[in-house]
Amino acid sequence: MRKIAIRIDDVTDDMDWEKFGRFEEILNRYHIKPLIGVIPKNQDETLCRNTKKEDYADWLKDRQKNGWFIAMHGYDHRYVTKKGGMFPLNHFSEFAGLEYEEQLQKLKAGKEALSDLGISTDIFMAPAHSYDYNTLKALGQCGFTHITDGFGSRPYSFRGIVFLPIAKRRSAELKAESGITTFVVHTATMREEDMIGYEQLFQEHKDQFVDYNMLYQMPAVKRSVWGRWMEYWMAVLKHRLLS
Repeated sequence: MRKIAIRIDDVTDDMDWEKFGRFEEILNRYHIKPLIGVIPKNQDETLCRNTKKEDYADWLKDRQKNGWFIAMHGYDHRYVTKKGGMFPLNHFSEFAGLEYEEQLQKLKAGKEALSDLGISTDIFMAPAHSYDYNTLKALGQCGFTHITDGFGSRPYSFRGIVFLPIAKRRSAELKAESGITTFVVHTATMREEDMIGYEQLFQEHKDQFVDYNMLYQMPAVKRSVWGRWMEYWMAVLKHRLLS
């Protein structure tokens, strides 16, 4: 029976707090502790849905203390290239295609901004799932050890970074006999039927949904070059099917 963790993207101090709070209530009912992707210096206006939360730093620290995991979700969430990178689910990026030094400076600035909020993390969440070899090199230089992306049934290591896989197709993942993966959630775009759907999903498959800690703690296997190419073309195929 495949185990499934939850990650929530696009956490900012002025996100749609009502929708996030509704989804958090559902998670709490089923005792699921997710990974959340925090944007250090958001400049993506499409994500600005509310007035800034005054106790935002305390809110983040409280959830981290209670077992939630926090990833750094890019730096400012602005797409500045039309590159898909190593995992081309999308063909636009905040990082892929930029020179190494520019990526390094953005990652350092992001870590400093999170530190100012009292948050430390070694997990990176790439906006649009797009990153390249320069990103991996810069992540290692900045002390990141994990990235939440890639396909697979368990964590794998590649170029010094541990990849924590996300789901290819939810229906197939729920039926798989073994392994572990992540469902990706964007609360800002969820409708009422989506909330109801997740509630039913957690209820019907309660034995499969786990805290993100289970995925993070699992030993990683080494990803071969052949495995990397297979993953690349699976991402290309999924992009074409969703386009």
